Amino acid sequence: MAKCAICEKGAHFGNAVSHSHRRSNKMWKSNVKSVKVKVNGAAKKMYVCTSCLRSGLVERA
Repeated sequence: MAKCAICEKGAHFGNAVSHSHRRSNKMWKSNVKSVKVKVNGAAKKMYVCTSCLRSGLVERA
């Protein structure tokens, strides 16, 4: 599973509860994109979540 290289954000697990209160497993996936990022002046491809992209923690190459 893809995980953010900046903040280590990944998938979250829990229960999906129906109207009759029956529970089943559910997974919430974080919004992770594969982008080219400037690292030490060089372009590198890595997985970054959209909240890190919006906040300006990384600079696109």
